[in-house]
Amino acid sequence: MLWRSSGVRETVQWPSMSFSSSETNARLREIDQLLANAGVERKRGPRKRALRPPEKNSPKPRSRKGKIEVLRLPGWALNESRGAGRKSGWLVHGFSTRTGGLTEVYRAGSQTGGRNGDLNLGFTTHDSHETVVANRKLFLQAVWGARELPGLVTLRQIHSGLTRRVTAGDAGEPGETALFQADGLMTSEPGILLSIQTADCIPILVADRKRRAVAAFHAGWRGTLARIVEGGIGRMRLEFGSQPEDLIAAIGPGIGACCYAVGEEVRFEFESQFSYAPELFREVYDSDPIKEKYPLLFLTARAPGHSNIGPQLHLDLVEANRRQLLASGLAPEAIAIAGECTHCQTARFFSYRGEQGFTGRMMSVVGIRP
Repeated sequence: MLWRSSGVRETVQWPSMSFSSSETNARLREIDQLLANAGVERKRGPRKRALRPPEKNSPKPRSRKGKIEVLRLPGWALNESRGAGRKSGWLVHGFSTRTGGLTEVYRAGSQTGGRNGDLNLGFTTHDSHETVVANRKLFLQAVWGARELPGLVTLRQIHSGLTRRVTAGDAGEPGETALFQADGLMTSEPGILLSIQTADCIPILVADRKRRAVAAFHAGWRGTLARIVEGGIGRMRLEFGSQPEDLIAAIGPGIGACCYAVGEEVRFEFESQFSYAPELFREVYDSDPIKEKYPLLFLTARAPGHSNIGPQLHLDLVEANRRQLLASGLAPEAIAIAGECTHCQTARFFSYRGEQGFTGRMMSVVGIRP
């Protein structure tokens, strides 16, 4: 119990005794009178309410989801068969954003308007498994458009050049973990969706309009260096007999050349693999006004005594993968590009770099409707 007087603060502990409420109040009044005679006032804290256990049938709090946003690129949404002259409706595809969903861990309520959560579609450390499964069902429903959800094929992505051919038997429920380690998927079987997860890396979808086969690729800089797209299309030609003139491609949202800074070792690796590598890199100078006005504050041990401001080396991953599609024989007009930078638009997309690793995952899917 705390007591307050002019300039004096003491803590008094009373012996443990059992009193009724009326006896306790009477003793407190006696103590208050004695203290008042001595010029001391007892400090009364706020009265606490007793906690009640929750009712057994009380509903659990639920996050409110907003409208799910699915990006579809022109030409793919129409999915007209080559030479058919009509809309066939067999091709299904979509790129997710972070708009809508039930995840609340990655953004405060003020950033989501206090109502809507994020559409995290990856089983990350910070989000619950149940929430991600619910998000996946919402996204698949928005993409597929039917009551019965398709089977979903996911990957444990390892930044490689590996592509796997899958069947309906490899598809699972939205809550199942990935069966395969690879960075590319392809199939000619209807009723399933191939998926790639990203949060800056580039998702690429490819479809054979004549043989009705589809593929999905995950391309970070290591996967791009391993020619994941070029090798994957080679596998499509081998497995399905696909011809380049029958293929269309869609490059989804990813980190742009405006924001993707890399080291010199990355440029060296690309120059050892691609003749057009110099066209994929550019030097960007940091225009920091403080450094420009007060250069002496940033002296280093480097000759001639201080370092220049910048430059940073930026890599254009979208263009690197477009070049691989062209090298595989696709016509330039057969390649659709979203052109959205995830790092620039963290309010709409998840970005691993833009959010220092504390972020969710988006999903890009492609499939064949039965």
